Amino acid sequence: MARLDRPVSRRQSQWLLLAAVTAFAPLATHMPVWLTLCVGVAFVWRAWLIQRGGRLPPRWLLVSLVVAGSLGVFFEYRSLFGRTPGIALLLIFLSLKLMELRAPRDAVVTVLLCYFLILGQFLFTQTLLTALMTCLAVVITTAALLAANNDRPTIKQQFEHAGRLLLQALPFMLLLFILFPRVNGPLWGLPEDRRTALSGLTDAMAPGTIAQLSQSDAIAFRVAFTGAAPAQSSLYWRGLVMPDFDGRTWRVSQTREAYTTPPYAEESRRSKPIDYELTLEPHGKRWLFALEFPTTLPTESGLTRDYQLLSRQPVRSRMRYTQRAVPDIRKGLTDPPEVLQESLALPKNSNPRTRAIAISWRQRHGDNDAAIVQAAEDFFSRQLLRYTLNPPLTGSDSVDEFLFDNKRGFCEHFASAFAFALRAAGVPARVVAGYQGGEINPVDGFLVVRQYDAHAWTEVWLAKQGWVRVDPTAIAAPRRIDSSLATAIPADETLPFLARNEMAWLKAIRYQIDAVTNGWNQWVLGYDPQRQRDLLTRLGLDADWRNMTALLAVLCGTTLLLLTGWVLRQRERIDPVRRAWRRFTAKLAKRGIVWQPWEGPDTLAARAASQLPLHATKIHAIARSYARLRYAAHPPSAGLVELNQYIRDLSL
Repeated sequence: MARLDRPVSRRQSQWLLLAAVTAFAPLATHMPVWLTLCVGVAFVWRAWLIQRGGRLPPRWLLVSLVVAGSLGVFFEYRSLFGRTPGIALLLIFLSLKLMELRAPRDAVVTVLLCYFLILGQFLFTQTLLTALMTCLAVVITTAALLAANNDRPTIKQQFEHAGRLLLQALPFMLLLFILFPRVNGPLWGLPEDRRTALSGLTDAMAPGTIAQLSQSDAIAFRVAFTGAAPAQSSLYWRGLVMPDFDGRTWRVSQTREAYTTPPYAEESRRSKPIDYELTLEPHGKRWLFALEFPTTLPTESGLTRDYQLLSRQPVRSRMRYTQRAVPDIRKGLTDPPEVLQESLALPKNSNPRTRAIAISWRQRHGDNDAAIVQAAEDFFSRQLLRYTLNPPLTGSDSVDEFLFDNKRGFCEHFASAFAFALRAAGVPARVVAGYQGGEINPVDGFLVVRQYDAHAWTEVWLAKQGWVRVDPTAIAAPRRIDSSLATAIPADETLPFLARNEMAWLKAIRYQIDAVTNGWNQWVLGYDPQRQRDLLTRLGLDADWRNMTALLAVLCGTTLLLLTGWVLRQRERIDPVRRAWRRFTAKLAKRGIVWQPWEGPDTLAARAASQLPLHATKIHAIARSYARLRYAAHPPSAGLVELNQYIRDLSL
């Protein structure tokens, strides 16, 4: 072991500075600008001192900087406790600790600070890239720890040694990951990327709302089907139901009582089910998404009277649930009159041209609501409406302007106009928002649904049929439903990058990256208590936490014993100096001079020379050569050859 009172060498300081920079770099973007600049200046200052061999700053200056930095953190966050203030303080301590590296104990403290900061990176983001960067930082920091104990090995040797140590720890890491009892939710709160990077549908839809969302290629959720994926045209991922309309904006109404089991469960048994597992990205709201219509509900969720699937808590972390859907069922046949009346409400005196057309449908078809719906579809088809990502702005009579003036819109324009027209004709209708379609990743087979797949459609209530889906977008742009967004919009409009069909090679790379990311999300970030129970059950193990703890202790103990034996054998095998010394002591043992493990080489040589005076010169030469190789700061390169020659020349 290194002496605790010897000074830190220049080479050790370089290693520690490299470890500190590696631990700090990923955190720089999460810190205030002033703090990032101050820490950077401290690192540059320390590098200059190492290069020039300058004296370290006095202790009073370091104490003053610690106080100033702590006050800065307090005024920035109004607290010294919590995730971000705590990480900020650790960065200040690390940068200033480098300024007082006077003994190996200071080096050890610096390394421990680096380890804490590396762990702190996962409090901000937990992506695969973050994991790879932290692995690199751990290797560098471990090499710096080794250098703090012995800086004689080369850079390559330090990294090789650090790599071997981490590989030895790998079995423990895997055992702890698989068997350590899981808890629901993260230990230290949600990482920052799950709080800030929340995007998706909102509880209100105005003209242009979903068109803006369609410019995002962020992933909304992934789906793994048990069998073959259904046809693209049938992939309607139901989310929000919006019956309230103020003339321009559709909104979700106040949540009604929720069913814990779907009310149509008996009838759903007549249809062929679709089984799948959906992994939902955090969006910060309560609504969940499911194929129409779910016959099972995720835990801690409910189904409202208008068949909106809601979680009991906002979705702020990645959520995975198994679903069974049955498309062809009747629903809403027994809805009370107030629900149907709500789906007929319209603001007074708005969109007069559309009202007049709708009233003519009622006059022509009487009480035949199905015929009125067909008349509305025929009208939309004759209007030659254009599907576009860049719809023009509309005024107070947005439906009239869309249908009769500009005739350009996105899915929300079609759904809103269709629902308004049917309500004006006396047919209950409402808007449903969710996602439509998705893209199968050929690498892992998952269906990926992105934000640009956001879609809105209309539900119409018909006697003896209940609520029926009618998608007016399919009338003007059927390729949007049957194929994808890229095939439906005009060629002169700009698509989100990942929605474009050109550059097949780039798309193939994206498939690979997305599959790897999905695997990381599913099996590492998504390894929750339920997945742990499922895995252990498939392995034939009891998932009870007491049994898991006992099994973990036994396996870790066994692994520790095996690794200890392996390390001891490797130590003996790879230490030629020790091996040569044992050959020498074996020769002495033949003459009755037994080496005791606590004896140093000089002590043994003196005792052996007194008993074997004819060989005293060679014995002392062997002892001196061994001591130089074993304890000298810079042993001679040819010393091992010399030692072996001395031992061969000693004939006892």
